[in-house]
Amino acid sequence: MRIAINGVTYRVRVAGDGPALLLLHGFTGTGATWDGLVPTLSRQFRTLAPDLIGHGETGAPPDPARYRMERCVADLLALLDALEADRCHVLGYSMGGRVALHLALAAPERVLTLVLEGASPGIPDPAERAQRVQQDEALAAFIEREGVAAFAERWERMPIFDSQRRLPAAVRAALRAQRLQHTGIGLANSLRGMGAGAQEPVVERLSELTMPCLLVAGELDDKYRGLVAAMAARMPRAETAVVPGAGHNVHLEKPEAFLERVLAFWAKHGVPGGTGPAPR
Repeated sequence: MRIAINGVTYRVRVAGDGPALLLLHGFTGTGATWDGLVPTLSRQFRTLAPDLIGHGETGAPPDPARYRMERCVADLLALLDALEADRCHVLGYSMGGRVALHLALAAPERVLTLVLEGASPGIPDPAERAQRVQQDEALAAFIEREGVAAFAERWERMPIFDSQRRLPAAVRAALRAQRLQHTGIGLANSLRGMGAGAQEPVVERLSELTMPCLLVAGELDDKYRGLVAAMAARMPRAETAVVPGAGHNVHLEKPEAFLERVLAFWAKHGVPGGTGPAPR
């Protein structure tokens, strides 16, 4: 379905019944990134999988400031209101995990549980953050100059995605098709407004997250494997899960193992149906 939120039309995929589960994709993704998991998740949740601003079939405004993290969070809260989801569980991957963190900090009373996959609380060092802003601006300019297809090829060659080269050809083709449906302005402005350098770091605020949290990383993703441990140490009710044989995108590379861990987490915290089986 499509819903107009604060002047931007959002595409959101809705499935199932039960408590609301907000699914937030990563940079260059769409709500379709969760399609392989939704048949299982929708047995116990009403899954809400939006295309985030600048991605997929959601609008891509020309002003980079419209993509700022706080405005993205405001959009998602309004989206939850429109879908009559007063409280929800939240699962976010990579960029979507950063959005999920900010959402939980902005409106903790609305977040029942929080699952973060390959997510960062931001870059606390000002010099490192400024350097990342410069890198993201250079990448945004490349997208605008060379186009989305050239960018997708460059993006897929990044070392963080090395483990995805072992995925079946059909899965990689679907992932490429998902990346190619974006507009250059949407991806470029997402980097400028909501990139890891542009966002306000929230490392010092992690202790405010008192809802049950699960932090997931792939065994092969050295950077984020370390991050989840460091983040969990600051969070009152956080636990971690490191999935063997997976890289950065655990839910794509090892979907059964990913589901096993998140379903067990929800079951532990009394979420109805939290022990449902992973797909075969």
